[in-house]
Order: sequence, then C-alpha cells, then structure tokens
Amino acid sequence: MNALDVYHSDRLLSWDREADDLASLGYGAAELDLRDPGNLIDRLASADLLWVVGGNAFVLARAMATAEFRRAFTSIPDDERPTYAGYSAGACVAGPDLAGIDLIDDPGPSSSVETLEFITERIVPHWRSEHPEAPAAELVVAELTRRELAHLTLRDGDDHLVGW
Repeated sequence: MNALDVYHSDRLLSWDREADDLASLGYGAAELDLRDPGNLIDRLASADLLWVVGGNAFVLARAMATAEFRRAFTSIPDDERPTYAGYSAGACVAGPDLAGIDLIDDPGPSSSVETLEFITERIVPHWRSEHPEAPAAELVVAELTRRELAHLTLRDGDDHLVGW
C-alpha cells in the first residue's frame, strides 16, 4: 500500500477492496508497511504472494529503497521467495528505472529513485485502457520509443509473467 503514501490518511481507503479481491483468490491479506520494515526478510519469506498496488511509482520506489526491499527480497532463497505481483506502480517499480513515468506520476523532490530491476523492460501501465491515466500512458510510450528504451505496454487487465 506504500504507493498510496502520498495520499496520507486516505491511503488505506482501498485496503478493503484489495483484501477482498485477494480473498476471492484464496489469499489472506496483511499489509506490509515499508515505513516500519522491522524483520523485513522474515516477513517477506513468510508470504506466498506480495501484491503491490498502484499509486505513485516514485513514492513506492522511495519507500522500497529506504526499507532496502530489493536486498531483503533477493536475499531469500529462490525456493522460499514469495511471488511478486502487482499493478500500475507496483509493476512499474519492477523495471530498470522509472523513465517516462514522470509523465504519469509526480516524481516529487527527485525523479532519481532505485527500482527493483527484476525485469529489463519498463512497464507502461493503463495503456489504451479505460483509465484516467491512459492519455499520459500514450505520452510515456512515445517518449520511451523516441529514446529507444525497452518497454512493455500493459492494458488494464493484461498480465506479464516473468520467471527468475
């Protein structure tokens, strides 16, 4: 839920919907708040699935960097590591950087952030979707294409599976 930290006390308004969606797939849900990362490796290793929600990709990337999420996640042996899944900001931070995402999300004080680098392509969410950010996603695709940066466009409801 840290991608929603920018919304302060309203950040948990979508919690019930997210938890209900996960419950319908057979998952129990508990928030992993990166603002309090105590025992992060143990908490990650005890999960089967990490569902990383949308919001502001820059806010999420900063929270992950501060909590040393990438180091903790990759230190877990492959056969014990939970599945990383998410949408919008949660998908964007899986790439090599957030190039172009500043056309969708406010980068805040600095657009220089650490991403997870799980995949080599940048994710452009909401592309050609019925989403308020769809027009901005078109601009991101144009910018990344112009800069010849590898990217994947995802429409709302699309998925992209990556293995280790």
